[in-house]
Amino acid sequence: MAEQRKQRSRLWLWLGLVAVLVVIFFTAHYFLRERLPVRQAQAEYQDLSKTVSTNGRVEPEKPYSFYSPVSTTVKAVYVQQGDHVPAGKLLIALDDTEARAKVAAAESGLTSAQAGLDAILNNGTHEQRQAARAEVTSRQFQVTQAQNDLNALQKLRTNGAASPSEVAAAEQRLTAAKAALHAAQQNVTSRYAPVDVSQARAAVADAQANLAAARQTLEQTQIRAPIAGTVYDVETRATEFAPAGKLLLQMADLKEERVRAYFDEPEIGALAVGQPVTIRWDAKPDQVWHGHMERTPITVVMYGTRMVGEALIHIDGGESGLLPDTNVAVTVITASLPNVLTVPREAVFPESGHPVVYRVIGGKLVRTPVTTGAFNLTQEQIVSGLKAGDWVATGSPTGQPLQDGIEVKVMQ
Repeated sequence: MAEQRKQRSRLWLWLGLVAVLVVIFFTAHYFLRERLPVRQAQAEYQDLSKTVSTNGRVEPEKPYSFYSPVSTTVKAVYVQQGDHVPAGKLLIALDDTEARAKVAAAESGLTSAQAGLDAILNNGTHEQRQAARAEVTSRQFQVTQAQNDLNALQKLRTNGAASPSEVAAAEQRLTAAKAALHAAQQNVTSRYAPVDVSQARAAVADAQANLAAARQTLEQTQIRAPIAGTVYDVETRATEFAPAGKLLLQMADLKEERVRAYFDEPEIGALAVGQPVTIRWDAKPDQVWHGHMERTPITVVMYGTRMVGEALIHIDGGESGLLPDTNVAVTVITASLPNVLTVPREAVFPESGHPVVYRVIGGKLVRTPVTTGAFNLTQEQIVSGLKAGDWVATGSPTGQPLQDGIEVKVMQ
């Protein structure tokens, strides 16, 4: 019995020692544990703008592109890329030998077509009219002769000197002579039918169109500036062969430029004409250009691997210094709320379908439900649950989740 009491005492002693060690361990862990490092931000009132960003390409509002009208040789190039030129200045001269030959051939064709129409409207050429009048005279003589022959045979028949068949033959000759006379008279007054006149007029119109086209081609071999502007692209040089349709030069008034921007399909619905736009160019990272939405997308097209809508953005402020065909980044302000309470978006956590934030109070996290409103890429509006000046945790650099009540160490 004494031995059992002794063993029981030892057991309780060991259990007591273990309990003391456990208490010491958790006490030490409580006082020595490392606090969770967190980053924090302050809720504050500010203007909240909702934006959509994408890429775009700069282009002139009214570009002028010049192409070789025929396959020919470049005689001379009088400008260089970047030159500012007045209206009417000769920019490029092409070899116009072939173009001049086509103008001459077209002029000859028009002269021939006009002569043909004049002949039809005047019932033939001068020679044809003279021949027709001579034929009428001849046919009239034949009719007179046939009439005289018939009259003589009719008298002879009354005396029995001519047979009825001879009289009938004379009557037929007179009828034939009168028909021939009528045909000759028709040639004098109306040799051509209305359809002949229509065809002749159409031939003249075709010849006039050919001549106008030939003259236009000849004029295009001397490329002149239609406006005062800047030459921003030269694609040829003197003595170079230029096939028909080759791009030779581009110019524009660079005081009027725009950006053709490409917006992903889900973002198109937020765009509207007149929305303010900021434009940035990597070549000048410290400079910002401003513009406004001039035309929203009207269709969706494939652009690389994206389905996008093309929008036009007018660049405000006159000459911008942006070069045509450069790639830029554009940001459109689609909505703006003045003076609303905001926190960084990373400070808002969805829990059970409701947004919460973790306020930092006295070195501890306090889970706080909030009501949110509008947001952009970086900030989110707080409608209720916070006040200006409250500090909220935006996360831990260690990646550990935030929990209500845990002690934290704010990272500077």
